[in-house]
Amino acid sequence: MPIVAKPYDLIEQARPVRPARVATPIKTLQVVPARHPWRWAGSIFAALVLLGIVHSLATNPRWEWGVFGQWFFSPSVLRGLGQTLLLTLLSTVFSMILGTALALARLSGSPLLAALAWGYIWFFRSMPALLVLIILYNFAYLYDHIVLGVPFTSVVFAEWSTVDVLSQFTVAVLGLSLMQAAYAAEIIRGGLIGVDAGQHEAAAALGLPASRRVFRIILPQALRSILPSGFNEIIGLVKGTSIVYVLALPELFYTVQVIYNRTQAVIPLLIVATVWYLIITTVLTSAQYYVERYFARGTARVLPPTPLQRISRWLKEKSHE
Repeated sequence: MPIVAKPYDLIEQARPVRPARVATPIKTLQVVPARHPWRWAGSIFAALVLLGIVHSLATNPRWEWGVFGQWFFSPSVLRGLGQTLLLTLLSTVFSMILGTALALARLSGSPLLAALAWGYIWFFRSMPALLVLIILYNFAYLYDHIVLGVPFTSVVFAEWSTVDVLSQFTVAVLGLSLMQAAYAAEIIRGGLIGVDAGQHEAAAALGLPASRRVFRIILPQALRSILPSGFNEIIGLVKGTSIVYVLALPELFYTVQVIYNRTQAVIPLLIVATVWYLIITTVLTSAQYYVERYFARGTARVLPPTPLQRISRWLKEKSHE
């Protein structure tokens, strides 16, 4: 009986036979690391710039580092630093309280209240801080007394002299707080409206009280977007306190000015103020990092290690080698 080739047999016969592949030993493979010539060039350039700055600071006698060391911890400079820190603290607290009230007023259902809050924000964001401070300092020209009582009646509960109430420090705190509250209100309002509407509806559907909904559900989520801008405004406020020198208030910058006008050591005293401002800003930036990390717990299962944790891990690895 003749054998009939099936079609797939003919295909198999026509297919050329390939030689078996020989596995290449792993040891013969050459691993070439990725090269980054521009990265090295940029690193060398940055190192040269840094070395040049350090060399200039160390070798130029006109920096007068001896005078800098003499005044850096002087009692007068430390008193000015204390005034700057106190101004920053009080202005931050008052501006946040007023800014929160303004933000809630803008989001309220009352058209009159929302319009009043919008007008306040519009006015103080349009005014230079220096102009606000000078107007408040001369407020006694407009009103001799500050009266607490029932409006449009003769009922008076308390009365104070405007000159006695609005001292230099009070004007500084009040002016900075009023200005900062306008910006804080917009930051807080932006954080609140940034929370998804479904979160409000879900919290209401659970039957939670309004205060619990705000403080346990809405506010923690809003703070994730409020904190970066809020800390940025606080850092700006630290530097903004230097503007109260027009009131002759002995904060850090005004104190440094008085000293270098007397000693003529302008640059060393300005460097004293610069270093103190850098220290304050560094502390606030570090606090911002840890506060943001705390409120980021709900968005990530495992938080990235902090710089201290990274250093500790690196030291442990080196000790085990």
